[in-house]
Amino acid sequence: MPDEQMAGAGSAPVAPGTAPGAPGVPPVAPRPLDPIDRSIMRLLQADGRASIRSVAEQVHVSRANAYARINRLIDDGVIRGFTARVNHERAGQGASAYITLKIVQNSWRTVREQLRELPGAAHIALVSGDFDVLLLVHTPDNRTLRELVLTRLQAIPEVLSTRTLLVFEETDLLDAGPGPAGGPAIAEE
Repeated sequence: MPDEQMAGAGSAPVAPGTAPGAPGVPPVAPRPLDPIDRSIMRLLQADGRASIRSVAEQVHVSRANAYARINRLIDDGVIRGFTARVNHERAGQGASAYITLKIVQNSWRTVREQLRELPGAAHIALVSGDFDVLLLVHTPDNRTLRELVLTRLQAIPEVLSTRTLLVFEETDLLDAGPGPAGGPAIAEE
């Protein structure tokens, strides 16, 4: 990869079905990550457009070594792709909520596919505890959120009940930066 920013080549997520662990692809035992691999991952999480040169300098390896490590992390499915972190409020999606769902037993795959189609769905997780699914959504306003819950979610036959938890304020830990306030600095390992 040229010493330009990472966003050009390889910036799209890995195609479904090609990464280890993807549907139809047998799972591969994870390869142990060393401190340099972990540092590279933290750097790329903070800035997916970081150049190979910048990454190599910050983790104290050659550009060729950084390039090979990043490609290995991608090929192994550790890094699934590169993306932009969005300020949802500035993007016109000022209402966010976590929605818990109780669903019919053994309907997870069906429900998951329907939740993927919801406008504003950002994260879906099958969880244990008092509910079965945790869904994060971003909508333009509370009225749209209400319609999403009452009209779209509760219309899914496998959804037995929902509970909506409004998000008043969020802190993206990746935006906190290195150092004492934002977690460990990259070069500490």
